[in-house]
Amino acid sequence: MKSGRPWASPSLESPDEIVSLSTLHSGEHGEVVELGGGRCMLSRMTALGFTPGVDVAVVQNYGRGPLIARVRNARIALGRGEADRVYVRRTTG
Repeated sequence: MKSGRPWASPSLESPDEIVSLSTLHSGEHGEVVELGGGRCMLSRMTALGFTPGVDVAVVQNYGRGPLIARVRNARIALGRGEADRVYVRRTTG
């Protein structure tokens, strides 16, 4: 899968496994594959530690309101729009 985005991970196995961070439930993990959005969004996400290959654990996701994720041993609160633009591959752990 070629996205044309500089933040895309080069090795995507199956597009079916890639979901937005906002679809993961509390306790689920994912590996960041791609970040969507403009330059400002990419800058903010990388500053917060969301870079391709990093493990993300969802701490809280009620389906509305902010999503809380653990990234690089930091708890980060993301708005729905931000969480929708972080694409992850589900992992088991």
